[in-house]
Amino acid sequence: MACGEFGFGRMAEPEQLVQAVETYFTNVPVAGSLDGLRVLVTSGPTHEPIDPVRYLANRSSGRQGAAIGAALTAAGAEVTFVTGPAEAPPPPAQRLVSVQTAREMHDAVVAALPVDVAIFAAAVADWRVLTEMGGKIKKAPDMTAAPQLELVENPDILAEISQLETDARPSLVIGFAAETDNVLDNARAKLQRKRCDWLIANDVSPETGIMGGKENQATLLTSSGEESWPRLDKDAVAARLVAKIAEWRALRTEKGETYAPPR
Repeated sequence: MACGEFGFGRMAEPEQLVQAVETYFTNVPVAGSLDGLRVLVTSGPTHEPIDPVRYLANRSSGRQGAAIGAALTAAGAEVTFVTGPAEAPPPPAQRLVSVQTAREMHDAVVAALPVDVAIFAAAVADWRVLTEMGGKIKKAPDMTAAPQLELVENPDILAEISQLETDARPSLVIGFAAETDNVLDNARAKLQRKRCDWLIANDVSPETGIMGGKENQATLLTSSGEESWPRLDKDAVAARLVAKIAEWRALRTEKGETYAPPR
């Protein structure tokens, strides 16, 4: 079972086995089934190489994204899970795509379209170095100043997918806003600027322990209002989000609505 070579006999990683068992026995409180709903989830940090041994990154563990992926799968959704190099093991998913950089994540997201719902929980690095060094940058004995790194912006995956004006745009695009100051004001501005449908805002100031931790305290922002959730473990936050998606799907089905991208 653990030959490590190929085929169905290869054993999954122990962390993945534990995650699968926990997901199987999790009672996700959703208002309806997500059977057949195609959902894309991004998760974890991205690593932007400086040289072969150094990189720029965010302090994301990937726990919230993994919890969302697990809750969606438990509710019957067809999940494509695109993850950077996260600490948390990936959840069960129909399709798992592992990436390192923001550009790789962008390409994986585009390749996964079309989907019905896209949830961008990854903490994507906003910048990368303009020129990655082929060898390790050495600190010379007579060096009087640190090397100067020129940074350029990475692709804005959330904004690009939110603003698609073709059938490739998911019917529901959900972003995340990890803030340390003026959390709700910054999140409201981000919701308008990115033109996504929903935004999950959370305070990741160091004293909260949320970034990289096991709990989260989130506020759901939509065009119709805001809903603050209490501090919960990240599995419970994921369950609440999946329940909201189930309500959204049921309402659309009831009304027979068609989707038009926001202008």
